Amino acid sequence: VQPVESGGGLVQPGGSLTLSCVASTHIFSVYRMAWYRQGPGKPRELVAHINDNDSTYYADSVKGRFTISRDNAKNTVSLQMISLKPEDTANYYCVARRLDTGNDYWGPGTQVTVSS
Repeated sequence: VQPVESGGGLVQPGGSLTLSCVASTHIFSVYRMAWYRQGPGKPRELVAHINDNDSTYYADSVKGRFTISRDNAKNTVSLQMISLKPEDTANYYCVARRLDTGNDYWGPGTQVTVSS
């Protein structure tokens, strides 16, 4: 399984951006999909995850602004981000966790920069 992210870029404060991740596996449905981020000088942070039953979790810092969704038919997970703040600037990573083994598979990351 090799997740690959896309959709990062430069956006002004208050703007929106949608990240996408595709995972190369024929059993995408057995994975919990998550987005992590790591900003400059900050520890890595779990942003959101979505389970195989579509239940979700969000970090307090992004609740109400970010929405995670998945499409099992297309092996994709998306992170819709609105009302972006400079503190959302980070490298965003897509992670696939296989639920039966607990193994994590990380993507290379995509950079999001929020700046005027």
